Amino acid sequence: MAGEVPLRRSLLLRLLALAVLIAVSSIAATAWLAVRTTTGAIRQEQGQALADDARIYDTLLGYAATHPSWDGVDTALQPLARDVGRRIALTTEAGTLIADSTPGAGPLPTTPSATVDALAVNTALLPGVTPPGSGAGGTDRIDPRAAGPYLLTPKERAALHDTATKTVQCLRGQVGIDATVVDGPTGRPRIDTPGTDLAEESACVQSRSSLATRTATENKALAQLNALVSTCLARRQMAPVQVGLNWTWNTQPTSSTPAARPLAGADQEHNRAISACVGTSRREQLLPYVAPAATLFVGDPGGRPSRTFDLSPANQTRIIAVAGVVLLVTIGVTVLAGIRLTRPLHALTGAAQRMRDGDGSARVRVTGRDEIARLAEVFNDMAERRERLEQLRRAMVSDIAHEMRTPVSNIRGWLEAVEDGVADPDRRLLSSLLEEATLLQHVIADLQDLAEADAGALRLHREQVYLTDLLAQVAEAHRAQADRVGVTITVRTEADPQVDADPVRLRQAVGNLVANAVRHTPSGGHVTISARATDAEVIVSVTDTGSGISADDLPRVFDRFWRAEKSRSRQTGGSGLGLAIVRKLTEAHGGTASATSTPGRGSTFTLHLPPPPAPTPAPAPAR
Repeated sequence: MAGEVPLRRSLLLRLLALAVLIAVSSIAATAWLAVRTTTGAIRQEQGQALADDARIYDTLLGYAATHPSWDGVDTALQPLARDVGRRIALTTEAGTLIADSTPGAGPLPTTPSATVDALAVNTALLPGVTPPGSGAGGTDRIDPRAAGPYLLTPKERAALHDTATKTVQCLRGQVGIDATVVDGPTGRPRIDTPGTDLAEESACVQSRSSLATRTATENKALAQLNALVSTCLARRQMAPVQVGLNWTWNTQPTSSTPAARPLAGADQEHNRAISACVGTSRREQLLPYVAPAATLFVGDPGGRPSRTFDLSPANQTRIIAVAGVVLLVTIGVTVLAGIRLTRPLHALTGAAQRMRDGDGSARVRVTGRDEIARLAEVFNDMAERRERLEQLRRAMVSDIAHEMRTPVSNIRGWLEAVEDGVADPDRRLLSSLLEEATLLQHVIADLQDLAEADAGALRLHREQVYLTDLLAQVAEAHRAQADRVGVTITVRTEADPQVDADPVRLRQAVGNLVANAVRHTPSGGHVTISARATDAEVIVSVTDTGSGISADDLPRVFDRFWRAEKSRSRQTGGSGLGLAIVRKLTEAHGGTASATSTPGRGSTFTLHLPPPPAPTPAPAPAR
């Protein structure tokens, strides 16, 4: 017996390794695909959340910059909350609720989203936006929409807008510049010329100079601002400066200079001190015109705070745990499936080894209806067939020995009697010896025919055979033997059927059937040879009125050396090879052989042969 399969070659281990590899690859591929797929969505969601936050902050900041209080902020808060689908709430710095887009939605988040203060803009919530004044000398972070005392009167606004319109017409007509008028937060218009520097253009100078002249409102507001800045600088023992509309300053201001420049050559400390005073003075000046600072809370409509996805250590641990569980489940399922797969294979291996060692009864239990169960069924069928063939082989050896022993023993006995002078070698003795030798030759010839058929070496010389003539020849060849035992042979054909066959081999097959029928038909019985053709086949039948064959023995009538009569009597038994040769010769012609029988009433043996090929039409004569 072969040794056990090494563990490294075990099917179970290979299945487990394959399953682990597939599981790891699947997890890795799924994770990679999920990351690649969701990264964009997460970034888009985060970008949308940031955009919504910036929009909320900018809207409320604009409201604070243009209103002295938060009264009426609900008119701006409710539509904004509906648009972004978020809960928006404002409280004072002391925690008193100012406005809530979803009243009664529960407590506010513990962490505020931002502080809304028009005089202290959080530039981190407005990326890309830099409030005016945070440039040359300004770091006050005041919202540019906080106009306060700089807001022009309607009359001033109309006059400046008319001047700006004339300037645009001049630039378009004389210079060809595509200019537009843009109104600022205070109502002062400015000329927007994308991609063109007006400082280099000398045309339309007068109208541009008129547009740069400060109004009475602006002069009054700037005077108030400069007074505040001078007071601040005096406390620091610094000389006063003159601040312009762009929040830059000059030590020698002139009323005709609309935009002064910073002190030339002033050191950084001096500039920082002036910038701080300008920023402080502006906030002090604008304080009565803007809403007080408020705390902003942004959450979802259910009251929970807004969150964005982050791959925190807890999330990483959760992902690793899920992947581990998936891997363990995969390994467990694979082990169970592998055990269920290899258990019947081990049973099949053991049964095959027992069969190899001579146990013909080795079988395996069939469970289920899968491929393994089908393999077990085929194995059991093979084992049964092998056992049956082994029994047939033993019976065949016994039959061959018996069939050849009898004639050989007779020949030897008579020859020894002649040699000893007990018998005279007369004509009767020689005739008996010839009969025994002929019987021995028939057995050898039958075995040779079967051997050639098994090896596929049986040669057929096909030709067009008319069955009426062939069956008549067979009947005539066996009529003498039938007359001796009192059996009548009759031939019946319908429309003289034809087949494409070897006439010698076909005559041999039908002759074996007739000889077998005559042998098993009692005196006074009948044997009928018939033939007929259908569209699908040609049928040749031999029917007798003999003793018949039992239903248990009928499936074995074409087996080699099988006989219903076990006595091997010369009157009832032949070599046991005739019907086996009939089946082989019929199969060589592409047909099949079958038998039906009714015990006590006779049997019918039938050859099913393919029809002859259709004749090839003759070619049309050439003209």
